Amino acid sequence: MTIEELLTVSRERMASDLHITVGKPPIARVNGDLVMLEEYPVLMPEDTNRLVSSMLSSERLEVLKQKGEVDFSFVMPGGRFRVNAYKQRGSFGAAIRLLVQEIPTLDQLHMPDCLKMLAMKPRGLVLLTGPTGSGKSTTLAAMVDYINKNRRAHVITIEDPIEYLHRHQNSMVNQREIGEDTQSFAAALRAALREDPDVILVGEMRDMETVAAAVTAAETGHLVLSTLHTNGAANTVDRIIDVFPPHQQQQIRVQTASILEGVITQQLVPLADGKGRVAALEIMLTTDAIANLIREGKTHQINSCIQTGIQLGMQSMDYHLAKLVKTGVISKEMAFLRTMDTDNLKRYLAGEF
Repeated sequence: MTIEELLTVSRERMASDLHITVGKPPIARVNGDLVMLEEYPVLMPEDTNRLVSSMLSSERLEVLKQKGEVDFSFVMPGGRFRVNAYKQRGSFGAAIRLLVQEIPTLDQLHMPDCLKMLAMKPRGLVLLTGPTGSGKSTTLAAMVDYINKNRRAHVITIEDPIEYLHRHQNSMVNQREIGEDTQSFAAALRAALREDPDVILVGEMRDMETVAAAVTAAETGHLVLSTLHTNGAANTVDRIIDVFPPHQQQQIRVQTASILEGVITQQLVPLADGKGRVAALEIMLTTDAIANLIREGKTHQINSCIQTGIQLGMQSMDYHLAKLVKTGVISKEMAFLRTMDTDNLKRYLAGEF
């Protein structure tokens, strides 16, 4: 049993992730559910240590031993994978994301045209948000691919790790990996401003330093694409503001109001037939009214603007969930499991679009 064999089997079963841990056979996540690969034995510590170590360079193995976890990308014939290896109860474990080799297009992902519009913006900040495993990285990769095909731009991506490989097309795309090509998101962002970029992708805005550098990059005439683990546009704006100390927050509100172009929140919802998942989206496109709400600290009113902004291309999560139910894409039961506002979803399902 090798890691290559396990990854090949996982890909054949259309898994999104593979888990290696002591006390269980290898476990794959298929259509959102965990499924044991029962043809393999229960893994012992020596098994997980061997499987995980086989993916690691000596340097990364040392990081794992010293720090207890390490992120990296793993490549083998027929596949590229994002790996988080970690220590638990003294042995090694790993969560491995199986990456699609071909970058899907925005059309293949059934994304609305407003994402193409956002990708063509000359400057500003565009955020993809949602929980872990909601497809944010894939959507961002599709946006970069759209830019690559339709703009003459210098694109710099800063990722941890690199997930999708972009070839130069109409644009020039340079990809930098944390730990391999640069030390941190913030350091790479600061350096990027000296590298004549048009578009900067920041894999994740994890701390105040990175957020501040991203805001500066957007303010100085660049298009910045990034992700946050937030749910909804209002929460996303609040998260950006809240990472700063109180005496800076009003200034950050003003800056965010002037640079934020859009917030796309997504979650992956199982299809009604059980054969895959579809992205359900909340879409906020910054208008003068929304910019004023951000500036004045009235982010709780953003949801109302989204609900009334359908003609502008905006939509609430509940609106999209109801639309997916009405077109038979997802079940009503699943929509209610995924909504944050049951009453709102009921209104949309009753026909109040």
